[in-house]
Amino acid sequence: MIRKSGITLLLVEDNPGDARLLREMLDEHDADPIELINVTSMSQAEEHLAGNSVDIILLDLGLPDAHGLEAIRRAHAAAPRVPLVVLTGLDDEVLAAQSLQEGAQDYLIKGQIEARSLRRSLRYSVERKIMEEALFAEKERALVTLNSIGEAVVCTDIAGNITFLNLVAEKMTGWPLQEAAGRPMIEVFRTWDPRSTEPTETTVELAILQIRAVHLPPSCILIRRDGLEIPIEDSIAPIHDREGNAIGAVIVFRDVSVAQAMARQMTHSAEHDFLTGLPNRMLLNDRIRQAIASAHRHKKQIAVLFLDLDGFKHINDSLGHPIGDKLLQSIGKRLMATVRGADTVSRQGGDEFVVLLTDLSLPEDAVLMAARILRTVAVSHSVDQHDLHVTTSIGVSVYPDDGQDPETLIKNADTAMYQAKENGRQSYQFFKPAMNARAVERQSIEESLRRALERQEFAVHYQPKICMRTGIITGAEALIRWTHPTRGSISPAQFIPVAEDCGLIVSIGRWVLRQACAQAREWQRAGLPAITMAVNVSAMEFQDEAFLPGLLQILEEARLEASSLELELTESALMKRVESTATILRTLKQSGVQIAVDDFGTGYSSLSYLRKFPIDSLKIDQSFVRHIGKAADDAAIVTAVISMARSLKLRVVAEGVETLKELEFLKAHQCDEAQGYYFSRPVPPQQFADFLKAGISHEARLALCGIDSDAENVDMSGQRLSTAASH
Repeated sequence: MIRKSGITLLLVEDNPGDARLLREMLDEHDADPIELINVTSMSQAEEHLAGNSVDIILLDLGLPDAHGLEAIRRAHAAAPRVPLVVLTGLDDEVLAAQSLQEGAQDYLIKGQIEARSLRRSLRYSVERKIMEEALFAEKERALVTLNSIGEAVVCTDIAGNITFLNLVAEKMTGWPLQEAAGRPMIEVFRTWDPRSTEPTETTVELAILQIRAVHLPPSCILIRRDGLEIPIEDSIAPIHDREGNAIGAVIVFRDVSVAQAMARQMTHSAEHDFLTGLPNRMLLNDRIRQAIASAHRHKKQIAVLFLDLDGFKHINDSLGHPIGDKLLQSIGKRLMATVRGADTVSRQGGDEFVVLLTDLSLPEDAVLMAARILRTVAVSHSVDQHDLHVTTSIGVSVYPDDGQDPETLIKNADTAMYQAKENGRQSYQFFKPAMNARAVERQSIEESLRRALERQEFAVHYQPKICMRTGIITGAEALIRWTHPTRGSISPAQFIPVAEDCGLIVSIGRWVLRQACAQAREWQRAGLPAITMAVNVSAMEFQDEAFLPGLLQILEEARLEASSLELELTESALMKRVESTATILRTLKQSGVQIAVDDFGTGYSSLSYLRKFPIDSLKIDQSFVRHIGKAADDAAIVTAVISMARSLKLRVVAEGVETLKELEFLKAHQCDEAQGYYFSRPVPPQQFADFLKAGISHEARLALCGIDSDAENVDMSGQRLSTAASH
């Protein structure tokens, strides 16, 4: 009788006649079959609803166990989401209204019911309940959504009174919805624009009157209920009815205090150095442009001071970057305390600072400030229980004589700074046009260096190391030489620093290492006396990730025993990244490669690293050897180094031996090996091979054997080479 697609009706009616009449009415049409289930009491209805679902309840309000509104309430409690139509024998409008208020969908009076109206009432009640449920779900979804978003939402009616606040709006305004509802918007949503005299409340009126969305002023401030001010931004839009008439407004806004703070921070970060907080290059250039404009108007001058720290690299390499960073911060604070309020101190990166001096009457005014800065920086800096000492070299350029724009003034001050360093450091130097020639020269060298390898302009010469006890040649130091196609021979003192600055030293060093290893193996095949080949390695090469595997590959390609190779590293190179340095040195030692500390005594001299690293020998810097017999302090240093090396079982090599007096002193103090012009200058491979066959000169052999000789400066022909600039 009943199709599955029909409606299931629970009839709660204790009068059999009324129940039969209602069933007959419902059976008159087959269009919408209805399954009717009849119970005669509220208790039976509650029991049925507890275990079964129905589509609608037709409820008599005069049941034996429930009457009137009580019956409605019990039915709703048993099935709160099922539509309810009530039956009564009373034509009572008050009761009908109360029934609808309690949740009934419709109200039917017995004796006035006909089949068509009964079916229509049931169908409409079911549909209305479905729409109510859908509307409730949609409303609940909207409410949850509004309370879940990060933006505040406030709604008003056409009169501007509050109708809704989501949770974010409650928090931002300080008003709970219960208290805010019905209040004027200007009382709950109080705003002002600090850049305008126009009240921002008029924006809401505009949104409603113009029937379009409008934005709050970008600088709008929300005043919370407790008086706290919050910067906000976003928009106000009207709410329309079906006919398009404005019936209220919705205000969507958000707290932009964090965004504004972040924007300010980003702007500050873009213009300031992250380490010191000082203006960076971009902000400095802007301030120099402003200072130039002001100086031009007022017939004044400005000065740009370019500072480069002397000795910072040594501290940074030996004590570590954290100490170096704190030292830079200390210097930044010192400089800020030294200059005037109108001046600018900028960090350019690394250990370089620039000071802008404005409103100068004479260039000489910059002299006083430069001298003050020299004194200020030189005072000891206390950093993490270290008393650190650095100095600075300063280059000075002056507007308008030395440049008309920031770039030129900074470049010329930088050029003058390099001249100050060449003059002995811890000094200042004003820019002179002739200095540009040296800068151009440096740039020319760099450009030529980039092509020198592929054009095969480099060569390797070799300088012998002599055993002080036997006079036998024990080793050779590989030293690079460059012959430019048009400029001729260029000293290593000129091009090695440039190669280090521009990074070419890595590829050049690899080439020297390959050439030296191949040459050592060639001498071995020729049956010449066995020697150790020493190759200088810069800090940049040593820290390169490809250095260790590249070196081992070169040894393999040359078929040279690792024990025939000695690497010479400066103290500063060893002290960079101490842990990784120790690992690399251990690997080299295990392979058989020997390690020597070059220029010992000029850098971070410390017994701790001599014990920590697997070092074979120390090379006494030639600056100490050169003053043997002239300066008692230098002679004492040489003696101390030899004694210390012996206690640590390290071999000692003296560099730059040029005179018999130096040789005799070193031999008397039991120095192991020596090299220098006294024996031979660096020579090409064939000449060195001849030297290996013949041995050292007769005069040198006599000196080493302790026999008097008048020979002084025996082999001093050719230009003297500085080990500091050799490779």
